[in-house]
Amino acid sequence: MTPLAAMPSPSTAVWQLGPVPIRAYALCIIVGIVVACVVTEYRLRRRGVAPGAVLDIAVWAVPAGIIGARLYHVITSPEKYFGADGQPLKAFAIWEGGLGIWGAVAGGAVGAWLAARQLGIPLSVVADALAPGMPLAQAVGRLGNWFNNELYGGRTSLPWGLEVHVMDPDNPGRALRDDAGNPVLQPGLYHPTFLYEALWNVGVAALVLVLDRKLRLGKGRAFALYVMGYTAGRFWIELMRTDEANHILGVRLNVWTAALVFLGALAYFVRVRGPREYLVPIGEPTAPATPGGDVSQVDLAAGEPAAATVAPEGYRVVTEDQFRAYRETGALPPTEPTAPDADRADDADRADDADRADDADRADDADRADDADRADADAGRADGGGRPADRDS
Repeated sequence: MTPLAAMPSPSTAVWQLGPVPIRAYALCIIVGIVVACVVTEYRLRRRGVAPGAVLDIAVWAVPAGIIGARLYHVITSPEKYFGADGQPLKAFAIWEGGLGIWGAVAGGAVGAWLAARQLGIPLSVVADALAPGMPLAQAVGRLGNWFNNELYGGRTSLPWGLEVHVMDPDNPGRALRDDAGNPVLQPGLYHPTFLYEALWNVGVAALVLVLDRKLRLGKGRAFALYVMGYTAGRFWIELMRTDEANHILGVRLNVWTAALVFLGALAYFVRVRGPREYLVPIGEPTAPATPGGDVSQVDLAAGEPAAATVAPEGYRVVTEDQFRAYRETGALPPTEPTAPDADRADDADRADDADRADDADRADDADRADDADRADADAGRADGGGRPADRDS
């Protein structure tokens, strides 16, 4: 059957800006990172984190994610770099492609954890804030595969079948051309599995946003929901792909990985419970000083712009009601007694008990003394009445 329509592919994925190559795949990755940062920044602010924290997190998480993504690719495809015909130095050529999302998430999590520790933010808060932004970033990044004419599925006669170019091995990022200068196409049409995954990821982002708003997810459960949604789609999409991959028991490695990660995320989502976490600063953040230091020089009538908030030294977790009250009044909610305070209170209680015991002992001693005095007095009266009788006898 001849399809009624077809989806074209770009014949060029690299453009030269003087001596610098501009790669479509890299641009898509960068745009995806920006999208994830914007979404995460918005959600972090709504949970009480100071503006700009996402940039501090991204400085650690993005490089760590890229390193993790490349390590996963190299480890799972070692024959390309360390086999008989392998080229070990090619392991560092990330511009030629080869990034694994599983390694990217793992590496990015390590970088985010390091940044969160420095900022005093619980990692679970960062993960939940990132949960809808991550699949959106992946959706944008998948467009880079479209430019590269890669990660497509098997042959299809569907109207949205993908035209795939034969890429020039001697001119990376560009399609091979015939004698007339036209780009050469592979025969037939193919499933655009990269597009399936991109659309699925947009749906996962919407799912996380809806359920997070309805269920008030916390403790990293929103991120676990994203992982479950993504791996469920990756499982069936991976089965459609025809690109080269390592297999275990006849099944692509990434299919096994998707299944195992899904089960891990499901177990976490089911077992972990807890309300959504909100943050308040440890000590009030200070605003920058007015230039010149003289308040009289500030024209209040002109309307003073809001002073930029300085990030606090850390945060503490509060309930949603406490957070709302803090936003409305500006007063920090009371802190729970710390362990040393509790110990001091216990010591004071024990001291009070000891004092009361001493008082009781002294009271008992006094009572016994009174009883002894009364006994002596009674004995004295008895002796005094008996002496005259003795003299008469």
